[in-house]
Amino acid sequence: MGHDIHIDRPDGGTCLAYLAEVPQARAAVIVIQEWWGLNQQIRSIADRFARAGFTALAPDLYHGKQASDADEASHMMQNLDFPGATHQDLLGAVRYLKQTAGHVGVMGFCMGGALTIGAAVRLPEVDAAVCFYGVPPTEFADPAAIKIPFQGHFANWDEWITPAVVDQLEQSMKKAGQHPEIFRYDADHAFCNQMRPEVYQPQAAEAALNRTEAFFKQHLR
Repeated sequence: MGHDIHIDRPDGGTCLAYLAEVPQARAAVIVIQEWWGLNQQIRSIADRFARAGFTALAPDLYHGKQASDADEASHMMQNLDFPGATHQDLLGAVRYLKQTAGHVGVMGFCMGGALTIGAAVRLPEVDAAVCFYGVPPTEFADPAAIKIPFQGHFANWDEWITPAVVDQLEQSMKKAGQHPEIFRYDADHAFCNQMRPEVYQPQAAEAALNRTEAFFKQHLR
């Protein structure tokens, strides 16, 4: 449905991205990759939101690389410059979309979920954010500092982003006067990833993505 393009970064460089464009769409969504890279799973999410009426853009934060196994994915994530990815690749994506769309939301999975919170905190151009099972270190981005509409989807059986971590995120945001929408599912980490049948939970995934679509339709007007 979509195609690859190059978008400009604020530093003068470029970033490869997958664009699923909807002509004359008034709202757009950035889809942020998991630690695997910009693979077919992330492209399919962008296509889904384009079918829902949003122009969707998935920037390639690994700049052409994809991980083939968990060890390689972990190494690539650990070597990613999170502030650089946020203030260069993601900000470039926001600015590209705002040339034609009035409002831009950000959504991401796992590593992309953490970067979603980073974008929500650090990029004032972002209008709404939806996080899937990812939370960054507070020194990079404190969820309590989020001022835009925020929705989160988390797994009760997640051994990485545990229920205790989710509790802390929710409590810190509410203590700061925010009103996050937090959903929890009886599922494992990465339950939305159809490429990982050992953890994919179709009912939970469909519920989470439908809620995300409704949330963006409400807040990206």
